[in-house]
Amino acid sequence: MGAGSLADIWLMRHGAYDGHRAGYHAPPDAALTREGDEQVHRSLPLPADITAIVTSPVMRARQTASVIAHLTGLPVVATSGLLAEWRAPSIVLGRTPDTYPPAYRAWREHRLTNPTLRCEDGESLTDLHTRAQRCASFLHHTAQEHGPLLAISHKLLLGILSRLAEGPTSFASAARDTWPFAERRRFTAPSE
Repeated sequence: MGAGSLADIWLMRHGAYDGHRAGYHAPPDAALTREGDEQVHRSLPLPADITAIVTSPVMRARQTASVIAHLTGLPVVATSGLLAEWRAPSIVLGRTPDTYPPAYRAWREHRLTNPTLRCEDGESLTDLHTRAQRCASFLHHTAQEHGPLLAISHKLLLGILSRLAEGPTSFASAARDTWPFAERRRFTAPSE
């Protein structure tokens, strides 16, 4: 298709999902709620030039993409792990801050001063930033192939994509960002 640029990419957070609450690390199979489905419906219409959808493989993002594809007729041209949410350590999945184990609490204290540090099987801040850089390249190349894109992903990854120049510690500002469910923002990061 047309030669896309990063200005031709819109980032969107999935709709509300089952079990969501502050500080909660949702398991990958957390599904959209009825409210989440309604949020996705209200997010339409999309910008007129969008021609394709890419999505995270995590269920709530795939469901969001499916609803949008059904309502608009746009194709989902890729499902990529590059768009997946930050991989939290399995010891915190389904838990809230008051029940975080000591190993995770210790990691949180040191993650910004040592972004290469991992907590058990979780993704380090450096790992996440590197994946976000690869994701930006993937989005750019996919837009070149398919035209303007809607990329559906998760709050932390979207926040990192929006702050690539800040490096791995952009995790902290991405976590504080208010990115409502089903909200779209234009991707304005520089191309490679």
